[in-house]
This record gives sequence, C-alpha cells and structure tokens, in this order.
Amino acid sequence: MTATRGEFHQLHLEQAQAKASQLFAQRPVLKGAWLTWVAGQLYTLSPAEYASMVRRELQRLQTSNEALMPLS
Repeated sequence: MTATRGEFHQLHLEQAQAKASQLFAQRPVLKGAWLTWVAGQLYTLSPAEYASMVRRELQRLQTSNEALMPLS
C-alpha cells in the first residue's frame, strides 16, 4: 500500500525540515558556492516528492532569514 500525498508529507515533514536546516547551515560556510552545492545535494535526494519538500523548506528558511536581516 502506498501513502497518499498528504500521508507522505506528514510522515516526512520533520525529516525534510531537519535536512533543509542542515543544508542551510552550510550557506555561511560555502558563501557564493552554496547555491551550486545545495542544488547538487537536492539532486541526490529521493524520492522526488521528498526533494521537493526539502527545497520548499530551504525557500522558507531563506525567506525567514532575509526578513530578519536589517536593511542597509
């Protein structure tokens, strides 16, 4: 029996959030090379639905991070 999309999301959300946080934490370390590196990391994740969940979490983290940064 395969999980529905909603069930898959519920089962893997916490793992996807943790993976996204782990990848996002490398951003200040890798600086300009981070985007290429993280794209490669996302490419290795499977199934595709899980990779999409991680990508969405990365977008959420980036948006949250930008909102916290003061304007210069």
